[in-house]
Amino acid sequence: MKLWKKNSELDPRVERFTVGNDFALDQRLVKYDCRASRAHAEMLTAIGVLGAGELEQLAAALLEIERLEAEGRFELTEDDEDCHTAIEGYLTEKLGDAGKRIHTARSRNDQVLTALRLYEKDALAEIGKAVAALGAAIGAARERFGAIEMPGYTHTRKAMPTTVGTWLGCFAAALEDDARELAHVTGRIDASPLGTAAGFGVPLLKVDREMTARALGFAGVIENPIYAQHGRGKLEAVILSTCGQILYDLNRLASDLLMFSIPEIGYVVLPESLCTGSSIMPQKRNPDVLELIRAKYHVVLAEELKVKSIASNLVSGYNRDLQLTKEPLFAGIDATAACLAAMEVVLEGIEIDPEACRAGLTEDLSATVRAYELVSQGVPFREAYRIVGKTTAYKSTVRGVPPGKP
Repeated sequence: MKLWKKNSELDPRVERFTVGNDFALDQRLVKYDCRASRAHAEMLTAIGVLGAGELEQLAAALLEIERLEAEGRFELTEDDEDCHTAIEGYLTEKLGDAGKRIHTARSRNDQVLTALRLYEKDALAEIGKAVAALGAAIGAARERFGAIEMPGYTHTRKAMPTTVGTWLGCFAAALEDDARELAHVTGRIDASPLGTAAGFGVPLLKVDREMTARALGFAGVIENPIYAQHGRGKLEAVILSTCGQILYDLNRLASDLLMFSIPEIGYVVLPESLCTGSSIMPQKRNPDVLELIRAKYHVVLAEELKVKSIASNLVSGYNRDLQLTKEPLFAGIDATAACLAAMEVVLEGIEIDPEACRAGLTEDLSATVRAYELVSQGVPFREAYRIVGKTTAYKSTVRGVPPGKP
């Protein structure tokens, strides 16, 4: 039975439309709603709404739901509408009045918000671990290849000499920034909405929101109940923006690896284990994994825009539009986690070809050094710049072989 159902019947076509695929998306929120319901039941017991025996029954049943869900035996259906309805229905069928009482002093609105924030905290923690793991893989690659000199590029043209360590180090530094951003966003999430109900608090009952916040591991509570609803969508957009920042860095790294592993350049060697093939060309080895990582940045960017577009122009308080922010949130988080894991595999597998790197260090790359040698002899920089510029031929090919020559 729907949590909102009264005496009238809703047109089943409207019901199907409003439920959409929310029941399927909510599968990942089951354990979080169980955790929040357990904390809520403890608080209701403390203020005298539930008896100690009822709390014991509810806690056991909620743990049972978590176990069933982990085993794939608590599957939500369209009739359930969402995880909150399914869980309350299970509790009511199993426990009777205790199951009916657990919804006291809360709304489905703050249930959703609480489960989402618990999920988001865990998801960001897992992304943080994946960022650290990729940083470690980059560190290991720098240990192996960091001393190798290679050309540095601007405008996709060779510019000055650098090293593999410096090149890969820029991505290590970027990931450190991303880790700080993850910590900041996690701090913004770390406030409990439970007890704000539909955005206007709970009448008559003295709800202990700090108690449930502590039980759920939140640093505090969202003080303004309307803002608990108002923040939905806004916070999801911030999370997706952070995911986008991570994938921005992976996008740039993927682009470098794609260019540097072109056989005509060959600084980076991708083993066959990282490459797919062609259905028609037997010789092809394609770096699809890097192309997809590069593209996923744009996918997550679109998910962020989707959330911002849905959540804007809404009046204060809850609006059903916000239901549609859940899917892009999950999609963006999943894409980020998958790309971090895939790039870690790539970094563990790549090789650097020292000979190709040396061949790429053509004479023209020393032009800036020669200009500064003149500067050290007292020649004004602009004059030194012009002198060297007149005497240095730019090599348009990577290995320094002029076009048309063998």
